[in-house]
Parts: sequence; structure tokens; C-alpha cells
Amino acid sequence: MKENRLRKWWKRERTTCLKAVILACLPVIACLVYCAAKGQSIGQIYLPASERNDELIYYKQVEAILQYGYPQGYFGFNESHALKLSFAAWSPVLVLPWVLWGLAFGWNLLSPVLCNIFLLTAAMLLFGLLAKPDWKQIGILTFLFFLYMPFSWYMLCGMPEIGCISMLIVFYGLAAAYLRRGRAVPLAAMFGLAGLLTLMRPYLLLFLFLPAYFWTVRSGAAQRARRPELKGWKRLLHGIAAGRRGILGSAAIIAAVLGIYGWVNHFLAAEYLEPLFYMDWLTAFFEKGLLGGLRNFFGSLYYSGMQFLGHMRQGAVSGLAAGAIFCCYIFLFLLLLYQWFCDFAVLRRDRKRGQDCGELSGQLALEGHLAFAFLGMLGAQLLMYNFFDGCKHLLTFLAVGIFVVSRMRTVYLKKAILTGAVFAYFFFYRGAGFEAYEPDFAEPAITAEMELWNEAAGRELALTGDERPNYDNVVIWVLSDEVQGGTAYTGWQYLYSLPAGFGISCCTSDYCMEQFGNLKSRYICVVPGGPIEAKCIAMGYGKIVGNERAALYSRQGRKE
Repeated sequence: MKENRLRKWWKRERTTCLKAVILACLPVIACLVYCAAKGQSIGQIYLPASERNDELIYYKQVEAILQYGYPQGYFGFNESHALKLSFAAWSPVLVLPWVLWGLAFGWNLLSPVLCNIFLLTAAMLLFGLLAKPDWKQIGILTFLFFLYMPFSWYMLCGMPEIGCISMLIVFYGLAAAYLRRGRAVPLAAMFGLAGLLTLMRPYLLLFLFLPAYFWTVRSGAAQRARRPELKGWKRLLHGIAAGRRGILGSAAIIAAVLGIYGWVNHFLAAEYLEPLFYMDWLTAFFEKGLLGGLRNFFGSLYYSGMQFLGHMRQGAVSGLAAGAIFCCYIFLFLLLLYQWFCDFAVLRRDRKRGQDCGELSGQLALEGHLAFAFLGMLGAQLLMYNFFDGCKHLLTFLAVGIFVVSRMRTVYLKKAILTGAVFAYFFFYRGAGFEAYEPDFAEPAITAEMELWNEAAGRELALTGDERPNYDNVVIWVLSDEVQGGTAYTGWQYLYSLPAGFGISCCTSDYCMEQFGNLKSRYICVVPGGPIEAKCIAMGYGKIVGNERAALYSRQGRKE
């Protein structure tokens, strides 16, 4: 019986499976082609050769979780630490996919890259099975996937954002499955994925509103069917009243997710060097009253907007990375708005003719919601993030926008070709500004230095203390220091050599100079030849290992 059922399913779905496998091959092909174009292989990617320091913190936290359950020393900034356990400023939920990978396959310097490739491959496979795209959509997705270079960069650089992107791709596959059959299981899974995404990155809360909308429409569908005579505003208000179960249920889910995120952020996150979110526009309402708050809000919006446009101009002319990302983001946002208005006009026309509009209304919901999410994130970018850090978060929205563009109603593929042209211009023709996003490969000099640091750190550093986490298991990473030639940055890449379980506290030179006699951490990594190293030498701290870019000292003297 089961065999017959499986045979029937395969006969019915084999074309869908073929399409899903084709989509699943795209991430692997993209990575292989990228590495081949650089004359390298995936196995030669080397995280310590990178200039992206966030990945160091994520990598070492995962390493500690896998070996000890949590870091045995504090991660933090200027020796801050979380109220509970020992994680850094960002939600530890973000590295959950890496932790699961590490539990299954172990953890080494190539693990983040392999895990990212697997995550995106699995997401593409699931999207193909859930959304059941036609061959035209497969072609559009393939075309845009290879032109959107951040897919390859994020996978090969070992950035945890690939976990978010992969889950959002599955999220839209579930949305397509729900629109096709209207079952509760995909809807519940959408709530679950969006909730988990919010715990990873709070701005992804915006994606909780799509399943909330679907639930509201679903819960009021039966009652609306009984009142077909209602039109316009009366129909809308009746729909809201009829869908109150979905509204209240969605509100409860959103409130619960925000509550959990608030708890995680309060107890499990260390204080950062600067605010993660700028909230001046909001606090102004309490400090200056309603009118003063509004003046401040619109003034901040105008000032940030002018800066935003300035970055866009530089991105279009010179390839500035932040400006190029902003240009792509605004283009896709406007395309979504344009397509939404076009589809809305067609929907109204078809309804007047009494035609079935189910498929079109579903696509309208996807386009409208993603445009809303783009607008919400644009507001957050202008008011709450600095442009350098905030622009990277926009790449996640652009990545999932490709999957909505592939479903747009089109005859001559104008929208897909135009989107591809924009990507080609900014990521290929003007791609010089994206060097910091590109993966780095092993070089003999770097690997030789890392071997020396691995040997010295393994010999001289050991976890201590009965009560952990503690500061004896922390290395201060002095961000920079003043040397004869100007400001020099510590070669933080060598901190990959720290034994598993050690915490890292990123500290400014001002903090270290002011608090030098009161530092809590046992070890300190400094800029060679700087004032802080001079203080270390004067205090008789034992030098464990060093080179021209970094020097690691034990504050309790040289170990024998």
C-alpha cells in the first residue's frame, strides 16, 4: 500500500523534484565557479586571512558551545559581559545552525563555509518542493541567483547571515504552499520560522506580519462569504471584525516572540562599544514633548535621507559598497511597489468581471508584504543604524526579493532582465567596492604564522577556575593603538588560535590606557610598538607570542 502511494507521488511530483534538484545545485555551482575564477578551491578558504572580525567572535563562540556548552570566558566589549553566561552583543540564537552542524560533523576553520553551502542548498531544494515553480520561474531564479554575488560571498566567507537567508527562502516556499492549498501546517511553520528569525535578528520581525495577514484572512473567510453584498470600506471593516481571531492570535504570537527576544537581549547579550540601535528619534518624544519629538523625527529622517542619497550617488558613480547596496535596495523596493499597483489594478478588473482571482490575490499579498518589509527596514536604516553596518543587513532583504521577483506576472521577462542588469552593474561592473565582502584564501605566510600562534597558545593558555565563566579565561583584544606611523590595528586574526572555551573582550585603546591597572582579564593582545605594549613590558607581563601585527601577553607574568 505504501509502495503504491510512493509510486503515485513520484509519478505526480517527479518534475517538481527535478526542478528542486536543479535549484539545489545552484549554490554549489556558484561557489565552485567563484573559487575556480580565483584560481582556488573551496578547501583553500581560510578564515584567519579575512578582514571581517565579526566572524571570529561567532566562530569562537560556536567552538566553546560545542566543547563546553557555553564559553568559559566572557565575550564582550571594554570588558563588559552578559548578565547570564558569557555571549557577545549579538543574539546567540544566530549561530544555532552552526551549532547543529558542529554537533553532526565537528568544527574546524572550514566548517562555517561548508555549513553555509549546505544551508542554502537545502533551502533551495525545499523551496523547489514547496513553491513548485514553473520552468520560466526556474530560469529567472537561476539567472538572478548567479548575478547576485552576495550569495557566493556570504557562503564562502562563513557569515552566519546565510542561516537567515536560507530560512527566509524556506519561509517563502511555505507561503507559496499555503497559497496553493490553504492548509494550516505551512502557516504554522511560517510563524515558527519568522519567530526564530526575529530571535536571530530583531528587524526580521517584519516577516511575522505575512503569516499574521494570512491567518486573519483565513479566520474571517467563512463570515465574509456570508456577506458578499458588502463593498469598499464596509467590506474591509467587516473583514477586520470577522478576522479578529487571527488578529488576536497573531498579536499574541508577536508579543511572545518580542518578549523572548527581550529576555535574550537583556540577559544573554553583552553591552557593545556603541548602541546597537540608535533610539534618539524615539526618546525625543519623552524629552521634548510631542511637537519637539516630531520636529526631531522629521529632521533626523531628512538628514539621514540626504546622507542616504549621497551614498547612492557615490555607489552609482564609484562603486562605493554601501551606496551600491542602497541603489539595489531602492530599485527592488520600487519594482515591488510598481508590480503591486499593477496587480492590484488587474485584481479589481477581474473581480468586476467575476473571474477567479485566488492566485493573483496571493501574489499580491507576497509583493505587498515584501514592499512593506522593505519600507520598514529602510526606516530602520535611516533612523536606527549607521550606514556602514546597516547596509549589510539590507542584503538579506535583497536576497529574498529575488524569489518574489521570480513569481511576478511577466510576458517578456522585462522585470527579471532589468533586475539582473542592476545586479550586474553594481556587483560586477562596479564591484571594486566589495573587496571586504569577498572570501579570503590561505597564503603560506599567514598559515605559517598561525601555526606558530596555535603552538604557543596551546602550550601557554589553559582554562582555569572552578567558577566559570570568569575573566581568567579572557583575552583582551586591543582594537587599535597609536604607533609612530599613525593608528595601527591589532592583528586580531591570530586570536583564532586561542584554545576552545576562551572568551575575547574587544577593548578600545582609551579604555585600556585609563583602566590599565584595573583590567580584569588575564591575557591581552596588543599592537606591537604601541603605548599599551610599552606598559605591558614595564609591568613585566610575560610575552607568549607575537609578530609585527600582534603580540599576546599574560598579565600574570611569563609562564614557565
